[in-house]
Amino acid sequence: MYRIGELSKACDVKADTLRFYEKHGLLSPSMRTEAGYRMYTESDAERLRFILRAKAVGFTLAEITELLSIELDKSNWACADVKGMVDIKLEHVEAKIAELNYFKESLQRLSDACCGGPESAEHCSILEALESNSAEVKCENHTHQHTQTEYKASCKVKG
Repeated sequence: MYRIGELSKACDVKADTLRFYEKHGLLSPSMRTEAGYRMYTESDAERLRFILRAKAVGFTLAEITELLSIELDKSNWACADVKGMVDIKLEHVEAKIAELNYFKESLQRLSDACCGGPESAEHCSILEALESNSAEVKCENHTHQHTQTEYKASCKVKG
């Protein structure tokens, strides 16, 4: 049997995390002492490790709840059900990666278009691009470190 502090230390999480999981119905102490201390069994520790592994690969609390319900009633579920959950999660992750790649490329275009010099931001290409309705980012016309030709050649956006 584990007290809350012992279980949290054994699984390298904070006791508050265990209380949070309890509040959300993911984990419950097997019993409480007369003094009200939470007591957990090895089975509870295994459940916590399951929760932590599922969280580590990106499942939400709601998804973990569903996985736990399947785990408790495996004989009434097909492997295809679990795989389906994983495949849906994988699609969401791939969509998020695509979105982040789009953000990265857009930010890179903004960065490449700006000279980053000490001049006034009155004609800053980044601010102008964010103010405009156009998707096109134009290079700044500053010539403090590069000649205009060198800068245009190094600029990776239309301009």
